[in-house]
Amino acid sequence: MFKKQRSLIGLDIGAHAVKAIELTQFGNEVVVTAYAQNDIVSEGARADAIVDMMQGQQFRTRRVATAVSGKSVIVRYLTMIQMSDDDLRNAVKFEADKYIPFDVDEVVLDAQRLDDRGVQFEGLADNEMRVLLVAVKRSLIEDHVGLVQSIGLQPDIIDVDAFALGNSYELRGLMSAGMEQDDRVTALIDVGANKTNINVLRGGTLCFTREIYLGGDDFTSAVAKRLGCEVHQAELLKREPGDNIEALRDAVLPSIDDLGNEIHLSFDYFENQFDQPVDDVFLSGGGAQLPLVADTFEKIFEKHTRHWDPTEHLRVDEDNVDIDALRANAGQLAIAVGLASRLRKD
Repeated sequence: MFKKQRSLIGLDIGAHAVKAIELTQFGNEVVVTAYAQNDIVSEGARADAIVDMMQGQQFRTRRVATAVSGKSVIVRYLTMIQMSDDDLRNAVKFEADKYIPFDVDEVVLDAQRLDDRGVQFEGLADNEMRVLLVAVKRSLIEDHVGLVQSIGLQPDIIDVDAFALGNSYELRGLMSAGMEQDDRVTALIDVGANKTNINVLRGGTLCFTREIYLGGDDFTSAVAKRLGCEVHQAELLKREPGDNIEALRDAVLPSIDDLGNEIHLSFDYFENQFDQPVDDVFLSGGGAQLPLVADTFEKIFEKHTRHWDPTEHLRVDEDNVDIDALRANAGQLAIAVGLASRLRKD
């Protein structure tokens, strides 16, 4: 018998780069069957950047999962009376206007009960449940879908960056059974160009998520201002400091401290709400690749802080994937991998 094969491309459209990773499921095995990424030179050149990235790459499918983020995406955690999933979908239509700053008619709504997997949410009565409510401005989704369709791709799933990050970590756990203790609290920090996503998971359940509008661009601007150079020169220096490492450190440390302190406030909020400390911090995203970030964050958080590779436990089709490029950029691929991992939930 032939194994059933399904493929899905995780398409992460960032502020300055676009990344695509294709996962294919062969029976119970998930394999990286294609990978590419490309810089976005200007806001109006996103479609061209995606087209250029896809050309010459042997992707098996045109089906993509992509994600939205930003201030037009609202995530709220609610306490509601226990009800069926069908009743929940109807109830949030009437409850949503209490929790979102937009007209309900302007948004696409979704809600999901949080599977506690044996974890007890504090303060819940026997007839109550925790619910995750997501509202996204309809115009943002329409623009995103239009962009993807305009270049000949098929948008099967529109997700949210923060949830894709969590799905990537979940896939890591599935591919490396027993690696993490079930009751540990793990924080996922993805530092992008202009924002940072925070996810806190307890026992595999997403308990807290937040976007902070600080990221790699702030590091670059600090370098340009301190050293009196152009932004593009500061970006190159940030990637390859050479003999300028001390000057780079002096320039960028205040911005890293600002971001780290904001993240620390989120940890404090979680720990006060759930009466349990964050145990481990995993860093990803292009902005987190600056060597100073992990060490500085670890000092601020006083917690074990490390980078992680969302592809490390996946088999790679080395006949079709540049394995060296994949490994070199893996720290930036957490959201793309999480998007592609949705093929397991089709």
